[in-house]
Amino acid sequence: MRKNILFITSCLLATATFAEDINTLPKDTTKVIDIEEVVVIASPKETGKLKALPAAVSLLSQKDMQANQINSLKNVSSLVPNFFMPDYGSRLTSAIYIRGIGSRINTPAVGLYVDNIPYIDKSAFDFNFYDIERIDILRGPQGTLYGRNTMGGLIKVHTRSPFSYQGTDIRLSYGTKSNYRSASLTHYHRWSDRFAFSAGGYYEGSDGFFRNSFNGKKVDEMEAGGGRIHAIWLPSENLKLDFTIGYDYSDEGGYPYYYTGATDGYDKENEKYKDYIGKISYDQDCTYRRGLFNTGLNIEYQAQKFILSAVTGFQNLNDRMFMDQDFLPASIYTIEQKQRLNTISEEITFKSKNSKRWQWVTGVSGFYQWLHTTGPVNFMENGVTDMIEGNVNNIFKKIHSDNPRAPEMSLNVLNNHIRVGGSFDTPVFSTALYHQSTFNDLFVKGLSVTAGLRLEYEKMSMDYFSDSNIDFDFFLKMTTPPLNIPFKNLNAMPLLKGKEKNDYMQLLPKLAFKYDFNSANNVYASITRGYRSGGYNVQMFSELIQSDMQQKMIEAILNKTPESMKGMIEGMIKQHMPNYGKELDVQETTVYKPEYSWNYEVGSHLNLFNGKLKADLAAFYMDTRDQQIAKFVNSGLGRMMVNAGSSESYGVEASFLASINKNLNMNASYGYTHSTFKKYDGGTTSSEAQIDYSGNYVPFVPRHTLNAGADYSFFFGKNNWVQSLTLGMNYTGAGKIYWTEKNNASQNFYGTLNGRVSLQAEGLQIDIWGRNLTNKDYTTFYFETMHRGFEQKSRPLQLGMDIRYHF
Repeated sequence: MRKNILFITSCLLATATFAEDINTLPKDTTKVIDIEEVVVIASPKETGKLKALPAAVSLLSQKDMQANQINSLKNVSSLVPNFFMPDYGSRLTSAIYIRGIGSRINTPAVGLYVDNIPYIDKSAFDFNFYDIERIDILRGPQGTLYGRNTMGGLIKVHTRSPFSYQGTDIRLSYGTKSNYRSASLTHYHRWSDRFAFSAGGYYEGSDGFFRNSFNGKKVDEMEAGGGRIHAIWLPSENLKLDFTIGYDYSDEGGYPYYYTGATDGYDKENEKYKDYIGKISYDQDCTYRRGLFNTGLNIEYQAQKFILSAVTGFQNLNDRMFMDQDFLPASIYTIEQKQRLNTISEEITFKSKNSKRWQWVTGVSGFYQWLHTTGPVNFMENGVTDMIEGNVNNIFKKIHSDNPRAPEMSLNVLNNHIRVGGSFDTPVFSTALYHQSTFNDLFVKGLSVTAGLRLEYEKMSMDYFSDSNIDFDFFLKMTTPPLNIPFKNLNAMPLLKGKEKNDYMQLLPKLAFKYDFNSANNVYASITRGYRSGGYNVQMFSELIQSDMQQKMIEAILNKTPESMKGMIEGMIKQHMPNYGKELDVQETTVYKPEYSWNYEVGSHLNLFNGKLKADLAAFYMDTRDQQIAKFVNSGLGRMMVNAGSSESYGVEASFLASINKNLNMNASYGYTHSTFKKYDGGTTSSEAQIDYSGNYVPFVPRHTLNAGADYSFFFGKNNWVQSLTLGMNYTGAGKIYWTEKNNASQNFYGTLNGRVSLQAEGLQIDIWGRNLTNKDYTTFYFETMHRGFEQKSRPLQLGMDIRYHF
């Protein structure tokens, strides 16, 4: 008990200002204290405790993460109201949804900061949490302080401070079913009152859960490792330098998609792959490899009236995704996408200090991102015959069937494989200026008003180069007059090369009212605006180059056609190919605009019965315009983001934490989101524009999220080797989830039961845990491409053990 009191005292004293000349006190300069966990967390923007803000906030401590086996963001799904991050694909797929707002591809809709440094690209969102102290999740738009791509909310991840925690941590873990294993070692050392550092690393591996029936191999095996160094230096009483550097590497399989059969509107009687329904059956391995380097420097200077913070960050990401994109045991086509990303960011903020009536923050921020992407698509033997040769021959057959007097035409592609190259540079520059003020005890005691505004400018461009080469023979046959002409060894070389530029200006206001009944209870109402960036659909170039390929092939045919027949054949082709002869509009297909929303919210933070019951309540309405929707193109050659209209989301959120007594703790959270299209125009192509999905549910958004848990602890006293034994259970659930805009495929509400037994001894903690104890079977992801459906299933029951030792 005496050690706990000393620890709490030191943490409280750590919040004293630098100006206090108390040399015997710890010099950690972090300022925000969350009393629930007695953890000191710094923030250069917020001017008070997160739980006191007029916003919906959830805090996950290290204790919460251990209790729920949270090793990455995907494990947080459904633990927080209306927070959903499905676990599918690979670490590249980091789709996060909050309150009906989310993104499967391209720019994220939820922001992520790690130690106050932004992660701009969501390809870096899924990483190991081996030394994380706390996770803060703010729901609803956070655009005024945090800018672009925080329309759904914000996630703030904090690593452990070597000033408030010392010693060496060792962790070993093992899980059944997938032969999951992990190990981490981190040392925290306080060198003096002015310098502290930590250094550590981790390894994790898995043999995978899902097996490919085509070759008998596991699909989702994984090996990963990395490390981080964190150093804090206090060169003077009012200056702090906080430096981090880390690297993560992962090499994994992925995309364990089960074939579900032909979709509606397709000739199911001629189902070619019916024997593979309900199976994972690839003839090519799907893999993902990523190297992620992060470094940052936080400089904090405390003057008498304000705090100045300057945060500099740099991120380098290199990855490679190889995917058998037909997901079938057929040699149709594969894609190999590589990304080389470098991002440098800078943010300078001034924040008020020791001001009770007027709290303010002013800042300027900016970043520049270099992103080079290559994404060649390789058509294999079946892809050449079915998708390239077959598509053109189907057009020729249609011409002859509509007019039997027309010549019979056909072609034979000579290539066994065709490569469609793609190289893209998509740099982004963004800068912003913002201010937010909070006026406390305005008019009446306890009433505060927060008003803020952000001006953000964003400029982006795309340099693209995509090409291919095809060799083919063409045959022309007529009965009247008799004619049979073969055109041998023709060649077509489609090429798309050019540049697109776009820029956007955004104003992001915020207005909030809060009334404090006392220091621990309040109600609030807020209006905020958020937006998600536009961008470019680089994967669409495989579709565009195929269209250009068809035109180039016809041009090659017409060049060999006798003049007497050229006009007739060209006229018939134009009749059946309306786009023939027209220049491809790259901008219309590849550029999509920003998405923006208004969020209206009321809520309350309550601390009742002398702290034994804590509750957070919120109700919201969100109006979203220029809705961004990710979809596969009809041919299956890539995904695209389209601005498909507008949507509305409304719902409620509730979280409860009850300390019944010293031994028993209970928690529960629930979120409800009703997210539907107000207007849906289908996207960009004329055939889709007539489809009206207005009133349908927005896909990938669970209508309900639920978490309920309890733990009971037995305490044995300090003199015993075993100090405590904790039994815990929790239930998490989500659904109903619609997977398509048509709402023709869905996952009903499902839940999983999880449990643990935790033994705590002096410096030692042993957790025996189980996930999905009822072995619930559900779908985590579903999509349709090339008139076929695919799904990823849930992971089965898994048991495991964690051993932590601190010395």
